[in-house]
Amino acid sequence: MTHLPPPNPAHLLLVDDDRLILATLANGLHGAGYQVSTAESVDDAEALLTSGLRPDLAIVDMRMPGRDGLELAARLRELDHIPFLMLSAYSDAQTVERASAIGALGYLVKPLDVAQIRPAIEAALHRARELDDLRQTRAQLQAALDGDRDINVATGITMVQYRLQRTAAFELLRTSSRSQRRKLADLAREVIALCDGMHTGTKT
Repeated sequence: MTHLPPPNPAHLLLVDDDRLILATLANGLHGAGYQVSTAESVDDAEALLTSGLRPDLAIVDMRMPGRDGLELAARLRELDHIPFLMLSAYSDAQTVERASAIGALGYLVKPLDVAQIRPAIEAALHRARELDDLRQTRAQLQAALDGDRDINVATGITMVQYRLQRTAAFELLRTSSRSQRRKLADLAREVIALCDGMHTGTKT
């Protein structure tokens, strides 16, 4: 039975210093319907990332000559926010624990068989999408909280400037934002900035 590749195949970045493993795994995953990029070292992988490559998932060998996979994993997590699986010929508890501690979504042990590791890849991609959705939701909630905080501060400023009760000051801001066809939070930030500017001008 022929497996047709998905219309938008996931893009995987494979990083391993063993060229045979890299080529075999890349060919197997490409045949399984994935888009694949490869790198033989941490430096090569970082060059790809710097050039703008943004894979959906990276599979990184833990132990490579020179800079090891853990160093690359730290960049993937902190700088590029790219999910990753760690790859190693060792399956001892300490090595697995190190991979988990740096945020790996899974741990693959050599030798690899594409049919066997595909479920782990799909599970990692699914988990990565969940984490990305959660990160976006948190960002939206934080923006909403920041907006509410700015609106409260701007309302207080308007109360003092126009000697209004809180409800009246809030309504004045809301009416102004509607008449200017602007978001209330944007108007609130402008009110705060103007107030800060006035205080700065007074001090100088």
